[in-house]
Amino acid sequence: MKTVRLVVCCMMMLFALPAFGAGLEGRVREYTLKNGLKLLLVERHTSPTVAAWIRFRVGSVDERSDERGIAHLLEHMLFKGTKTLGTTNYAAEKPLLDKIEATAQQLIAEKAKHAKADQAKIDALSKQLKELEAAAGKYVVKEEFAEIYARNGGTGYNAMTGKDGTTYLINMPSNKLELWAAIESDRMQNAVFREFYTERDVVMEERRRSYDTEPGSMLWENFMATCYHAHPYGQPIIGWMSDIQNLTKTQAEEFYRKYYKPSNAIIALVGDLDPDKTLALVEKYFGAIPPGTPVPPVATVEPAQQGERRVEIIADAEPELLIGFHKPTLPDKDDYVFDVIDMVLADGRTSRLYKKLVVEKQLATEVSTFSAPGSRYPNVFCFAASPRAPHTVHEVEEAIYAELERLKTEPLSQRELQQILNKLEYEESRQMISNGGLARNLTEYEAVAGTWRYLIEHRQKVALVTPEDVMRVAKKYFIRENRTVGFITKREAAAPGEQK
Repeated sequence: MKTVRLVVCCMMMLFALPAFGAGLEGRVREYTLKNGLKLLLVERHTSPTVAAWIRFRVGSVDERSDERGIAHLLEHMLFKGTKTLGTTNYAAEKPLLDKIEATAQQLIAEKAKHAKADQAKIDALSKQLKELEAAAGKYVVKEEFAEIYARNGGTGYNAMTGKDGTTYLINMPSNKLELWAAIESDRMQNAVFREFYTERDVVMEERRRSYDTEPGSMLWENFMATCYHAHPYGQPIIGWMSDIQNLTKTQAEEFYRKYYKPSNAIIALVGDLDPDKTLALVEKYFGAIPPGTPVPPVATVEPAQQGERRVEIIADAEPELLIGFHKPTLPDKDDYVFDVIDMVLADGRTSRLYKKLVVEKQLATEVSTFSAPGSRYPNVFCFAASPRAPHTVHEVEEAIYAELERLKTEPLSQRELQQILNKLEYEESRQMISNGGLARNLTEYEAVAGTWRYLIEHRQKVALVTPEDVMRVAKKYFIRENRTVGFITKREAAAPGEQK
């Protein structure tokens, strides 16, 4: 009986979700504080908890060429504490932090001389830096944010940095919401970047471990850099190694003071809350924070591609394939057409590419499609596939092109379009089951689309897509001169007398 009741409850929830989505317009309360902070509130009393998400409209795409990797490093630094949290004595710690920065700047400047650098000076400065860091480390209270949250019932404490933005999130008991407001408003105003150069070393090791020696990551980075010659979407979020090595605490603090402020912040609170009291709480803690500098739009426009580009990674790894075509982003009408194409080609085991490449021809073990690397600016519609031995990258590539030719010449059926709408309705509803899922979507679309109402409007726009639209878009964008191809070639044994 218990199992039956559980199944019935789940079914009732799923049936009710489209109605909730349809009524989202009346459920979301939105406010803009005088300092520009956007607040989105949804009252849901399904559990005595609140999902709290803060999204900053600043990501790696907003970095200058001498700042690459700074948004990702800032994500690490904003866990280090403030003037009151993460330290036993900030007054004593501060002079040491200043000396660390002065020493680090000298060390970076000397290393930048490369062959002309004074190695003795580098050694002396490196030793001095380590001694200062050890002295400052005596005042550090590690992970104090996380410990406070954990002691008070917080779960899922995390952060994410992407091309388009940076997000900090946690789920809290509803009666601890004021604690969240106190901590996060303090972090927005008074973050202290202690252990900066130690953490920079951690990021450099992350780069070595997860990118420089990982063939799949190497392929992705080189593929994106090949897709984009001008626009910063082509740069890696973590930064290239030389970028990370030259980042300074002074740069990071300037970036933080300008952009990680209310004018670029969106807060979504979803759960067991009283909207009026919650608004007053947010006003109390965040309302007096200076607005900061609105993130300027990226002025660089990626020039139209004039011919196919190909990039190969030779590695001790199985073959992999990436294909990308430049496309517009929302709210361009064609972006909605690509949503349809995405679902037709690779959404599930009944999709065209899965049936053709994985099931029928058994050319690949997996295949997927997605838009990357962000959504604020024109992006790339990507195909990713893993050839099944003994089949080759070339065979899989040609099979994908054959399916794209079908899109150009064979209209989708109304049944296929209706299946897509049904899947979208289910997926959108599923994403809103949890407080965190809804908070994520609200902050994401408010930041990228300019309004959280994209949640409501998206399926309505997709419903207007016709078979003729799909054929038109396929003919316009899926062409050789708009195509970038990346692939891994498995390293073979070296010929006699050659080095591997």
